[in-house]
Amino acid sequence: MMVMLVKQAAHVLELLEYFAREQKTASLADLCAYFGWPRSSTFNLIQTLVERGFLYEPKARGGFYPTGRWLALAQEIASAEPLPKAALALLRDLAETTGETIWIAAPSGQHAVLLSVIQSAQAVRYTAEPGKRVPIHGTASGQAIMSQMSAAQTAAILRKAVFERFGPGTPMSVEEVEQSIAESLRRGSFRSASAFSRDLGGISVPLVLGGRLFSVTVAGPLFRIESRMEDTAIEIHRAIARQLGDEYLRKNVPNLHRLLE
Repeated sequence: MMVMLVKQAAHVLELLEYFAREQKTASLADLCAYFGWPRSSTFNLIQTLVERGFLYEPKARGGFYPTGRWLALAQEIASAEPLPKAALALLRDLAETTGETIWIAAPSGQHAVLLSVIQSAQAVRYTAEPGKRVPIHGTASGQAIMSQMSAAQTAAILRKAVFERFGPGTPMSVEEVEQSIAESLRRGSFRSASAFSRDLGGISVPLVLGGRLFSVTVAGPLFRIESRMEDTAIEIHRAIARQLGDEYLRKNVPNLHRLLE
């Protein structure tokens, strides 16, 4: 059975692929020459995308470029996708071995959103619910995710970051975030202590599953977590090895120091 392509839809996708490949602005004339499209239909396509907020002109008459709305929509769609079974098994494993609150988070614009949470059964615990959003640049969960992004994606997030003081551990500059990510990768885990929620400690490790970026986090009251951060990081690496395989981190998160070697 032959499928008829919808020309306008195909042109939108080709336009996206063009900007992803070229990574620079393009004028109406540039696009007409590159694709061989009629000027009138190319103009109408561009104007439609501009009016819907998907293209803009960084400089007057300097050509068009996609806005961050594409990324925001893609992240919202991805965040609602069911979690892989291995990720859910990892959550259950860590809940049993650590006794603390565990969650898996994914990127959503300037935030990391908690997709699945298992609450600690301890009387004094950190309480979080699925759907909770935290600043992606200012938390261990978010920085772990950012560590697996491209340099361009990270730079785009940090350009828009609002550096608000939530606690004594909150990073307050682009340089602090970049330094924290680099140090965490060398250490093998991401840590926060009163960074977003006061008196909360968290240890996170990045995950890449099915091409999607996540982080897994063990969190609890700082008085209980702070002295056990290194041991907890090792427990996360062990659980990842049990549920995803001994070679998972080496193959999928190669820039993270492996604690079991």
